[in-house]
Amino acid sequence: MVLGLEFLQQTTEKVKVIQDRMRATQSRLKSYTNKRRRPFEVQIGDHVFLRVTPTAKIGKALKSRKLTPRFIDMYQITRRIGPVV
Repeated sequence: MVLGLEFLQQTTEKVKVIQDRMRATQSRLKSYTNKRRRPFEVQIGDHVFLRVTPTAKIGKALKSRKLTPRFIDMYQITRRIGPVV
């Protein structure tokens, strides 16, 4: 009975240590991410490029990835749907 309680206490302490380390790591990663992130907002009337990601599944037309188009065309913002979109 005594051995079971000691094992349970040791396990509980180890779990708490792991949780504390995970919280510290998540906090550190969050601060790194927030430092690198920059706010991007567009207003109605702004012109933006529509970016596309070419995939290799299209066919043999994308042999050279260096020359594939990354942006389709310039579009004007006509309305805002939300703060991010």
